[in-house]
Amino acid sequence: MRILTTPAGAAAGLFEYPFASHWLEVPTGEGGRLRVHYVDEGPRAGRPVVFLHGNPSWSYLWRRQIAAVAALGYRAIAPDLVGLGLSDKPSEMGDYSVARHVAWMRAALVEQLDLRDMTLVLHDWGGIVGLRILAEFPERVARVVMSNTGLPERDPAEPLPPGPIEASGPFAHFQAMARDLPLWEPWNYLEMSMVTPVREDVRAGYRAPYPEQALTVGSRAFTQLLPTRPDNPMLGDNWRAWRVLERFERPFLTIYSDRDIVAPAAWRSFVERVPGAQGQPHVILEGGGHFLQEDVPEAYNRHLCEWLGATDVRERR
Repeated sequence: MRILTTPAGAAAGLFEYPFASHWLEVPTGEGGRLRVHYVDEGPRAGRPVVFLHGNPSWSYLWRRQIAAVAALGYRAIAPDLVGLGLSDKPSEMGDYSVARHVAWMRAALVEQLDLRDMTLVLHDWGGIVGLRILAEFPERVARVVMSNTGLPERDPAEPLPPGPIEASGPFAHFQAMARDLPLWEPWNYLEMSMVTPVREDVRAGYRAPYPEQALTVGSRAFTQLLPTRPDNPMLGDNWRAWRVLERFERPFLTIYSDRDIVAPAAWRSFVERVPGAQGQPHVILEGGGHFLQEDVPEAYNRHLCEWLGATDVRERR
């Protein structure tokens, strides 16, 4: 596995991203090592709040939430998924799988940082990766916040449909386009996913880790992992993760938005099936697209921080 690296200093001077960079190494899965970049703000003794992003974002997505929870005394940790942001990037699309993303983040959060009593704040692909880690280590997770993400599943005992299996569904065309486009510039898809106009300094923040086209490989690879086929290997793994979630009784909140085009109704599954989601102040924020952290950051922070404080009080009683 050949590893590509974003040049040092790529994030210097970015709009609203004043954070120091931290690094750790995890196994590639093929005998090598790669570096994971993460933000680590707030007191080290504070309860850890872990932010996991999706595609085509990186820890830059969480910049306002990082600042808000760190100011409240929490330890705000936001890694860049491998292949995205400032983390290292295996050079071939075939190097990536959902199972590997889970293994890379497991190594970072559990094996390297040894985080316990975690609050997971999850968005997009970060939802799948984060919930799969929860399913392996539920005792380490104190609370969960889900935003504009889902956990698609398929019972592995269910027979596959007869005949040739082809990609289908709403993301199949996007998947093919992302695979075949000669030039992949994921930061330009903010307009498709946001409601508010994209500021140029914000666009520059999302573009910063990719000064060369080769460095976008991880983003392009994520599009090929979308569950457009019933034989997608993550579906069975997600099904097994659901068996744990259906017994998870700790606080579980959904903060979604009303104009998301990716997973607008996926919150229902969590509210209906996760015991810890019962009685929580779930909310659908008005005026937010898929990247609700960009469209409605003040409303997002208010609901997140109020809920963190409220659940802290209940746990102390």
